[in-house]
Amino acid sequence: MRDLKNVFFFDDLLQEAYNPLVRQAKEEGKFALGYTCYFMPEVLLDLPGCFSVRLRAPRCTSPDMATYYMSSRVCHYARSLLERALEGGYNFIDAQLGTETCTGTCRFQEHLAELPDLIQNEKFFVSFTDVPFKRNENSVEHFMATLQKHVLDELHEHFGIDTSDEALRTAIEAHNEVCDVITQIGNFRKLDNPTITGTEFHIINLVSMVCPKYLILPYLRETLEDLKLREPDPKPNYRVKVVVAGSENDDPDFTKLIENCGALVVADRYCYGSLPGREKIEIREGETALRAVARHYLETSVCPRSMEQSAMRQRKKYIADVAREYKADGVIVESNKFCEYWSYERVADTLILPRDFGLPVCSIEKEYINSASGQLRTRFQAFVESLEIKKIQEKEAAKNG
Repeated sequence: MRDLKNVFFFDDLLQEAYNPLVRQAKEEGKFALGYTCYFMPEVLLDLPGCFSVRLRAPRCTSPDMATYYMSSRVCHYARSLLERALEGGYNFIDAQLGTETCTGTCRFQEHLAELPDLIQNEKFFVSFTDVPFKRNENSVEHFMATLQKHVLDELHEHFGIDTSDEALRTAIEAHNEVCDVITQIGNFRKLDNPTITGTEFHIINLVSMVCPKYLILPYLRETLEDLKLREPDPKPNYRVKVVVAGSENDDPDFTKLIENCGALVVADRYCYGSLPGREKIEIREGETALRAVARHYLETSVCPRSMEQSAMRQRKKYIADVAREYKADGVIVESNKFCEYWSYERVADTLILPRDFGLPVCSIEKEYINSASGQLRTRFQAFVESLEIKKIQEKEAAKNG
């Protein structure tokens, strides 16, 4: 397939957290608001006058200084973020809006708050939001109240941001436009012969999280139009299709590694992915904008921090439904080493998805940025071969049956 017009530009934007579009928005006087988790609604950080930046630590391989402050048994993702902060890589952010979700990122954000002058920005502050574990009316009310207190009130007090219901509705409308474009781009992955690779989609979705929405949106629209005219290769250059599920994964090179082994990644059910993550926010009749946001993020999340049986089973069904919708042959479940939640979830997925849904699973543990690519390549190649054998056996059974 011919190259997409903007993908190389997008890839360049991912090389640094303080990328050219972030710089442009800062020069225009807007406040950069960092966050790390899906449960911090990015739409609230994209109110007029500010913009959201989901923090990453691209190319960080040895978080030695962060390990001194934290522990070698804290996940590599959290340590890599702290390493980048210690290097001065986040001095551009004006606030970090944290969530009480996974312990690793909480420790990272606590260091941002407690280490004196770690962030060289006199405006900088850290605020934490409590996130309920269950989805019911009480949870929505609690989440709405804590978002008001620890996000909206803080933004208004520190930066004078308009947090009225009208301003929230405007932010939701802009957010939904980005979600619509990303969803339309992602739908090309459902084709029998997809016209977009998993690596390309990974890059495209990531830039929508780490760049100011109003600056990246014209490029996303242009990419969508480009895809509408893109022709697939006459002969597919992949052997099987897979879903990737798991913990924090903001490294497109990891997706590229999988695809170089012959498995096209057609769905991204991981932190920093679009499933879930790019669903439109619906404001129901009689509902305030803030309540709609609180309800939406609780309802759409399939995070493994919720341990009750019904939620756990719903997460497995979600992956199975995604695999069916995107015509995947199997699932790769990954977790970062020492990940608090996905270490357990990965084991459960490895057992339940094949048993209850007939989905082959490749289970791996990895570092945040992968240095052991040779070992992973061997695992992925073996998984691709096993999926091919399974498809041959199914064809033979259907032929003889």
